[in-house]
Amino acid sequence: MLKQPRQASLNFILMTIFLDVLGIGLMIPVLPALIGSLTDSDHMQAYWFGALAATYGIMQFFCTPLLGALSDRYGRRPVLLISIFGLGISHIMTAASNSLPILLLSRVLSGATGATFSVANAYVADITSPDERGKAFGKIGAAFGIGFIFGPVIGGSLGAINLHLPFFVAAALSLCNWLYGYFVLPESLNLEKRNPIQWQKANPFGALLHLGQLKGVGILVFVFACSALAQFILQNTWVLYTELRFNWTPQQNGIALFVVGFTSALTQGVLMSRLLTYFGEMRLAIVGMASSAIINLAYGLTTQSYVLYGLILLNFLSFAANPALNTVISKASSEREQGLTQGALNAINSIMIVIAPIIGASLLASVSDLAKDDWRMGITFFVTATLQLFAVLIALWHVKNNTKTR
Repeated sequence: MLKQPRQASLNFILMTIFLDVLGIGLMIPVLPALIGSLTDSDHMQAYWFGALAATYGIMQFFCTPLLGALSDRYGRRPVLLISIFGLGISHIMTAASNSLPILLLSRVLSGATGATFSVANAYVADITSPDERGKAFGKIGAAFGIGFIFGPVIGGSLGAINLHLPFFVAAALSLCNWLYGYFVLPESLNLEKRNPIQWQKANPFGALLHLGQLKGVGILVFVFACSALAQFILQNTWVLYTELRFNWTPQQNGIALFVVGFTSALTQGVLMSRLLTYFGEMRLAIVGMASSAIINLAYGLTTQSYVLYGLILLNFLSFAANPALNTVISKASSEREQGLTQGALNAINSIMIVIAPIIGASLLASVSDLAKDDWRMGITFFVTATLQLFAVLIALWHVKNNTKTR
């Protein structure tokens, strides 16, 4: 059980994740419109939206392993505070943007300082025992889910008043969180546990090589990557798919996103401890990815839109897969390299954020002229189901050959 000071630190980390995701959620409904206000055609709006998304992902890919390694050397607290402050400044720049280059620069800053999730995970690894870590990572996932529940709803409401208002609110939340952390947050990494920066590992490619060399879990990097790619393809194509096949409105998609956030928060915040006790970390990851494969197949095959809401709820186990897998990998890393490890995992997520829209949009474009009841309309979900199934097969092979992670 966590001691009181450690519980207070964990609460701050959870609040940080919640506010960061809330800020991201605030932007989701209004960023396309803000870009549209700065462009003179739908084509340019789509181009710049994709360019901004790719810029953020690329900056995260290159910078998060470095910031994770810096946190291993100088401590979690300064890197985490810099990250939160940088996020707040990027929100201000977005809110004040009156040109596309400034908007692009804000995405560069946001991506470059976007180490919040990786350093927060490393902080949690510092203050929890290996047995407590899965539950703590589940709480981080729950904070993410809760932020995702409220962010788009609040952002849409504020954006109806003024397109720039959600970004000012997101900036205020980030900077208030930075002030709170500056005065309250203690350092989690003791001086004797700090690790000199190894520059050959502090770049994304060296960091990924480091993951692959972790004793007993290197193959799980491919499991993590396959699962992450599937998740981001689904996330990036969901709205476009439901509009294309079912003529869903933003309100209907808003309800679906609410159900996603609710299910994620319930699973990771309430059920995670019981699920870990019942399955164990590795088996929970496998069951979660298998559930995702089955439900993704069902997403693509259904021709009744209302069924999608129920499938989201039935897919609750999938929300436990990532924190369970993260825990297995974290345990295999030394205390001196938790920042580097979490930064490398986040780098995988970042590059998948760049790749996923390209794959998803191309797949949807290939079937856009088909009849809405044609089974091939669900091609994106068939691909994501295949990726999750591949991840399950690799994980099962790993369990068969490594008794320590069973």
